[in-house]
Formats: sequence, C-alpha cells, structure tokens
Amino acid sequence: MDFADIIDQRKSVRAYSDKPVEEEKLDKILEVARLAPSWANKQCCQYIVIKDKEIISKLGNIFNSWLKQAPIVVVACADPFESGAHDKMDYYLVDVGISMHQLVLAATNLGLATCWIGAFSESKVKELVGVPKNIRVVALTPIGYPSDEGIGTKVVKKFIASNKRKPFEQFVHQNKW
Repeated sequence: MDFADIIDQRKSVRAYSDKPVEEEKLDKILEVARLAPSWANKQCCQYIVIKDKEIISKLGNIFNSWLKQAPIVVVACADPFESGAHDKMDYYLVDVGISMHQLVLAATNLGLATCWIGAFSESKVKELVGVPKNIRVVALTPIGYPSDEGIGTKVVKKFIASNKRKPFEQFVHQNKW
C-alpha cells in the first residue's frame, strides 16, 4: 500500500469484530512504534499490551463501553525523566505522539483498526494496569479488525465530524502567519 493511501485509510474506529489479531501483526506494529524518533534518542515510551478481556472490560467502564469489544487495548506510557523539555514544553508528550502515530499507521497498513484515546482518567488507568507513579499514561488505543456493527461510523461521524479537515489554505502559511 502506498503511504498516502495508508494516511487516507486511517480512521478512528469504535466497533471491532471478535476476530483475533495475529501475533505477527501485533509484533510488527509494536516494532514500528519502538523505532520512532525521540528527544535525544532517550526512548521514553513504553507500551502495555492488554489482551485480558476482564481488564479491557474494566477499561471500557472507565472510558466508554464500546472499548469492551476490542480484542487488544494498548496503553502508551512515558517516563518524563527519560525525555527532555524546552521552552516550557515537555517532549515526552511529543515522543509518545510520534511513536503512537507510527503504531496507528502500521496497524492501518496491516488492515487493522485503531482509535486514539486521550479522554480518560489517568489515575484510574494507572491503578488498573499497575503503572508506577513516575510514569505518565499519555494515550490508549484499541487494536483489532473493524466491524460494521455497534455505534461505528454513522453516529460517531455525525457528532465529531471525524472525516472533515480544514482546507489546505487554512492549514499552511507561507513565510509568515
């Protein structure tokens, strides 16, 4: 698949089939995330791969019930002290953002669906999956094969307009703002 096609096909999916994700695919996705660039190559990112349906169900109770149908949930974490900061910006957030986006694109390339989740209770997630105090939970994503059932695309698109993008002219400025 062409890279532009991968970008175009990446969608936030909220309905998953019960088809299991092959370990080889999961390993490839995580390897792509591992290879992401980071502040001074300090590699602050760490991932928790959750396949236990009971834990996934509890995460669904914390965040949203549609998450419960996902076969895998990945929790993206970072140690802020293994990254850097500049001009009051903590780069562990950027490090995880880059790594997580590579994970999402790799999943898309392999025919899998994801949904970047940023609205969650960090303290509840940390408690549920045993994340140490010094580590930050930055994002979560389900990984699985998409399903046409459930709340899926119609309802979600209506409320969050997930396919709408600003015109190019509103996105890019030449030489000055």
